[in-house]
Amino acid sequence: MSTNGTVIVGAGLAGAKVAEGLRTGGYADPITLIGDEPERPYERPGLSKEVLLEKDDASSLYVHDADWYAANDVTTLFGRAAATLNLDDATVSLENNDVIGYEHLVLATGSRPRMLPLDGADLDGVHTLRRMPDTAAIRAHFGEGKKLVIIGAGWIGLEVAAAAKLAGTDVTVLEYAPLPLQRVLGDTLAAYIYDLHTDNGVDLRTNVSVTGLTEANGHVTGVESSAGHFDADAVVVGVGASPNTALAASAGLTVDGGIVVDEHLRTGNPAVLAAGDVALAQNTATGGPLRVEHWDNALRQGKLAAQTILGTGEVYDWQPYFFTDQFDFGMEYVGHGSSDDDVHIRGELASGEFIAFWTNDGRVTAAMNVNIWDVNDELRAVVGHDVAPARLTDESVALEDLVS
Repeated sequence: MSTNGTVIVGAGLAGAKVAEGLRTGGYADPITLIGDEPERPYERPGLSKEVLLEKDDASSLYVHDADWYAANDVTTLFGRAAATLNLDDATVSLENNDVIGYEHLVLATGSRPRMLPLDGADLDGVHTLRRMPDTAAIRAHFGEGKKLVIIGAGWIGLEVAAAAKLAGTDVTVLEYAPLPLQRVLGDTLAAYIYDLHTDNGVDLRTNVSVTGLTEANGHVTGVESSAGHFDADAVVVGVGASPNTALAASAGLTVDGGIVVDEHLRTGNPAVLAAGDVALAQNTATGGPLRVEHWDNALRQGKLAAQTILGTGEVYDWQPYFFTDQFDFGMEYVGHGSSDDDVHIRGELASGEFIAFWTNDGRVTAAMNVNIWDVNDELRAVVGHDVAPARLTDESVALEDLVS
């Protein structure tokens, strides 16, 4: 058995930022980074954005240069999955039965795409989007005369729809809910997103249940649904993601829709932390447990896990943040709103340039800037404060003056 100071299970953005934060913070003990993908850590948002649009090459997504890990004395075990975790012995066993001991362990195991319980989910031409090879496989189905059906009108599904349509593909999106992203954005802005896609030629069907897939010679040929049959050269399933909690749960750590951790990202075992998509962490800004599956959270929690190991006393105290680009719709969102919140628009929706605020009992829960840039810091400062709706929508009041 080898013994290491800190072992990081999960070589995504969060795991990479743990290693980076430890080394930049002066940590001198051994660091081992374990990942089940053969690639070194990379950032995933570009998979459904710049790389899918062919604006950037996949190589632009890597968190660090290839030589960074050796130069910073980080042992890397890429393409090696962790199989079991023994808390009593403070060891991690890999699938090949290698055993690694740890003083500190960070679980940054991320999440995996959900699949619909349908026969044919493993057919050739049925894709999810989570890893580098997925982008190339989906992109191969883009182009004039090709038919792509996307199941699910969430962020991933809609970004794929926009990229495919811009490439000339015939795109159909099938969504179970009455409007896309309704649970996140509420009716007003969900309707705006619906119009954005249909105005750009996407056949976006809502209130649709998918019932099956058709095939010929092992390749998907279409989707059966409550709205009828849709021919497809390929199908992308974008119905959300599930956190990879099995390693933690089998070891006896508390799991409740994510690995339960405190505001320092520590589990009930003080030697074990969790960060990124998999962590259900106590957020001191929102006042409760929160699990977030976005790039910003993985980056920040990776840094926080390193700070916790270094003993700096930092906590999970920031509002969630994410961004998207679809057709001419570019936006940044900060906070944690819900579909039950009231929505207030600053500017005109029809202009394509506006700011939205969500409030609950007068308190701002979230804000979103659409095609208005360099204002997200000001919006972040507003979230969590009581501001009158009339003041939020009054463009004569500067954003930095909304909270006084």
